[in-house]
Amino acid sequence: MIKTLSYISIVLLIMIQHDAVADNFVGTMDVFESAPELQPYFDNAFAYAVFPTVGKGGFALGISHGKGRVYQGDQVLGDVVMTELSLGFQFGGQAFSEIIFLQDQRALDEFTSGRFEFDASASAIILTFGAQARAGTDGASASSGMGPASTRQVEYGFNKGMAVFIHPLGGLMYEASIGGQKFSFSSAEAEIATDGGPDEAT
Repeated sequence: MIKTLSYISIVLLIMIQHDAVADNFVGTMDVFESAPELQPYFDNAFAYAVFPTVGKGGFALGISHGKGRVYQGDQVLGDVVMTELSLGFQFGGQAFSEIIFLQDQRALDEFTSGRFEFDASASAIILTFGAQARAGTDGASASSGMGPASTRQVEYGFNKGMAVFIHPLGGLMYEASIGGQKFSFSSAEAEIATDGGPDEAT
């Protein structure tokens, strides 16, 4: 039974995932930066992680997956992969963009440690058009939005050094729980070293 549900989850995940090659980091950043209420986070966060597309599918067993990048200002620090496996009622599929603001160096170090996972109580704020946005992260709240991917009010604040916002791309968002999301980070410097570094002049 569990194996069958696993197959269903995988199929749903594949169906809702946008083409990974076409993931547009610039376009996703434009969406988040278009919300003036998020400007305090962009102005004050030490770094942030962006996931253009996170796919989530399931029936009783849910699977989430997304590929992103970690930035400090305009500099790319590295790539990050997010996975999540969860149990409980969660029929259907979802696709959304996610941004995680990291308040300081400690939060960045924790997030990029290779062992970071949101605890079971962690949740995000959903940024929507027109509908009531649901506040989940402690120290933050949101209300109805008037434009794409934005809300009219977001109270500035971090929870344990992080603040998480998601923007639905497809499927109904029944809840904003991010508990159990695990992150695997690879630094840009490590990738350059693995590739052998820049070509030497001949």
